[in-house]
Amino acid sequence: MSVVMFEPTVLPRAARQGRPAGTPRQDLHRTSSRSNRTAAVYRRRRFAAAAIVVGAVLAVGHAGVALGGTSLAAPDARPRVVSHVVEPGDTLWSVAEELAPGTDPRPVVDALIDARGDAPLVPGETVTWLAP
Repeated sequence: MSVVMFEPTVLPRAARQGRPAGTPRQDLHRTSSRSNRTAAVYRRRRFAAAAIVVGAVLAVGHAGVALGGTSLAAPDARPRVVSHVVEPGDTLWSVAEELAPGTDPRPVVDALIDARGDAPLVPGETVTWLAP
């Protein structure tokens, strides 16, 4: 029995990027410029993504307010206006109790006296009060 041994033949690889087969690559220059370019691309992409997110948030907020949603600002405290039509037999005390129910009527009576002076209550007259 005889043993036949084959020796593998090494074939040169096809030339890449316009260089002859078997020549070493010169990656030092390309790698550094590529990494700088890559970092700049990532910065631009991050900036663009942040700008898109901010624009979307502003657009949604503006649309919510335009469609009748509440704004993010605190609402202004508006005084409540209470009116009372004077009926026969009403006194400043009874009017004050109706204008500010559940509170001490004395400050309301004093304010009505200051505003009216010595004028009596006339039936049919409307007395308005700005309740806090």
